[in-house]
Amino acid sequence: MNTPNRMRIRTSVLLAGLAIGSGLLTGCAEEKAEAPAAVIRPVKVVEIAPAATTRTLSYSGSVKSRTEMNLGFRVAGKLIERKADIGDRVKKGEVLARLDPTDYQLAVQSAEADLRSAQKALETADLAIRRAETLFAQKAVPKAQVEQAQLSYDQAAATRTAAQSALEQAKNQLAYAELTSDRDGIVSAVSADRGQVVSAGAAVLTVVADDEKEVQIAVPETEISEFSPGKTVKASFWADTALALTGKVREVSGSADPQSRTFSVRVSLPADDHVLIGMTAMIEAETHADAAEYAVPLTALAEKDGAKIVWTVDPAKATVHARPVEVGAFTADGVGVISGLKAGDLVVAAGTQFMRENLTVKLPDVGALAENILN
Repeated sequence: MNTPNRMRIRTSVLLAGLAIGSGLLTGCAEEKAEAPAAVIRPVKVVEIAPAATTRTLSYSGSVKSRTEMNLGFRVAGKLIERKADIGDRVKKGEVLARLDPTDYQLAVQSAEADLRSAQKALETADLAIRRAETLFAQKAVPKAQVEQAQLSYDQAAATRTAAQSALEQAKNQLAYAELTSDRDGIVSAVSADRGQVVSAGAAVLTVVADDEKEVQIAVPETEISEFSPGKTVKASFWADTALALTGKVREVSGSADPQSRTFSVRVSLPADDHVLIGMTAMIEAETHADAAEYAVPLTALAEKDGAKIVWTVDPAKATVHARPVEVGAFTADGVGVISGLKAGDLVVAAGTQFMRENLTVKLPDVGALAENILN
């Protein structure tokens, strides 16, 4: 092939390559021109309600009896019978347990014999003093013999009195071998069983009176000043959400628990058969806030440069902006904000990690926004 023809072929190939390259560049440019616009992120917002001037303190506790008795024998001995078990209802005066009474029965018999002997000695002394007085009247014996007879009589009378007391004491000891309930209640604990030798005063059964119920809660030292005897509180119960009672603070501990560093508070409850001892209760007390607080969800809080912020929405421009806030106390509804917000502000309630300054967002419709207003 001659040289002119080769040059024409190379030129044709080069032109074809340039045309293809030009087409590819044109296609890329068209694709870039047709790229979709940035996606506007939808957000969930809440409207800030007017600031609250009170806050609610909530503490969980358990229902207890105001009166709890640890019952034990007043004498020592071997337990031969226990008639009550955990959960049993008992009446005042009902026998709950017994000790082996053999030794105490023998003590009663011995005391009775001593009393009979003392009674006979007193009768003998009485006869002796009468005889001495008769003989003295006849001037057969001196006055000293009458006085001696009188002393013997007085001694015999004292011995009989001591024997009577010893018999009463022995009978009491025998009676103490039976353990009875001091009042109506429910057995909540058992500390001894048959065959066990118990000492005097050792707890055998625990009985709680079910006529006066109360809730015991533990309050930290930062909030204990908000509780005082007579303060009205609300009591609710996990086992029955429909049950709500109004209670009163009856007792506030004067010292903190050495382990938990909390103070024990007891709240008296009105009589209600639905409240059972051992149920879990929630006590809520209203108290004045140190400063007016705006409530926001915990998820609305974010952090920027080491400071707490929330993202507020400008409804006119549909953009978000970071706003520093001062956080107050945590509540069941979220967290209180002391400063940095005002009533009517729109705050992003979720997805704060995706927010940036002046980001355009899509707000929910008016109906959905109304449902998110914090009360």
